[in-house]
Amino acid sequence: MATVEDVLESVNRSQASKYKTIEVQKDIEPQLDLGNLLTVDQNPLELKKFRADKEAYLKSQARDNTQLLFNAIWKLPTERVEEAICVKLPETTTVLPREKPIPKVKPPTRWEQYAQLKGIQKRKKGRMVWDEELKEWRPRWGYKRANDETKDWVIEVPGNADPNEDQFEKRMKAKKERVAKNELQRLRNIARATRSKVPGVGLTPTEKPSKEEVGLALHLAKKSTASLGKFTEKLPKEKEAKHVGKKRKFEPAIGDFKKEKEQQLNIIDVMENKKPKLDITKAVNRVISQQEQEPSDERRKRGVKVKNRRGPPRKKGSGGFGKKGKAGKGKGAKGMGGKGKGKMGKGKGKGR
Repeated sequence: MATVEDVLESVNRSQASKYKTIEVQKDIEPQLDLGNLLTVDQNPLELKKFRADKEAYLKSQARDNTQLLFNAIWKLPTERVEEAICVKLPETTTVLPREKPIPKVKPPTRWEQYAQLKGIQKRKKGRMVWDEELKEWRPRWGYKRANDETKDWVIEVPGNADPNEDQFEKRMKAKKERVAKNELQRLRNIARATRSKVPGVGLTPTEKPSKEEVGLALHLAKKSTASLGKFTEKLPKEKEAKHVGKKRKFEPAIGDFKKEKEQQLNIIDVMENKKPKLDITKAVNRVISQQEQEPSDERRKRGVKVKNRRGPPRKKGSGGFGKKGKAGKGKGAKGMGGKGKGKMGKGKGKGR
């Protein structure tokens, strides 16, 4: 009779024939980068096995290297997170190129700065909320949300409100204003972070708006009527807003064919009879400049220096003060007709 040990041994042998062992031996130890989950195998290929069956050989190599990677991962400290065993990977050792730079940390918004200053902690709200009217759990926001005010078919009119006022319209208007306010706050946060102006139409809420901003906002408010400001009355001494585009006027698509034909014929006549304009003054000046330049060019070709009319500026030493330009030896100011001692110079010099 077979014992329990013999049965277990036979079972282990059958399982071992099905599954490979986790122990892998390599001549050269592969380089493991656990941070990137990367294995670099530097062992040379066995050419006989590779040429015999490429696909099977590459699969076996990939399996062995993956097994080595998992063996190293299971040696790291583990922790359980929501019924799952997790491993904290170490820092990477292989530098991988990136297509784009690492995204910068977003600067905190105004509310985040205030909350950090006051120590206010953000509380995470649950997604599902109990609806008292329908007696069931529904999402807090979005489609089929709980306590949806837009589904009310009747609204109670407050005691201090106008009885003729449409409460549904008032509620929708308040919601649009809240959405617009949130969008403006978002744009302000972006503008504050990038140090740019807040994009907007009309007059954005600022502490001290300029005169041009107020004028532009007034112009846009007048144009926002049903008639596009056609019947809007002007205030006394009101000026037109600056930097406001004018509406272009176009001819009707279907109009007077005779007039259109005349316009097209006029355009063709202008194109055919178009002659180049002749600027007589410019042409005469060009001819004169060419005639003056011709003799000077001929002299340059012969090697004769052309004397400038105005001449170069005189040096300080030219004239009666000597070559060095100082009150030393040189031409005397007294010797205008012949030899003589100059007042300013010690030596004799010829006069002009």
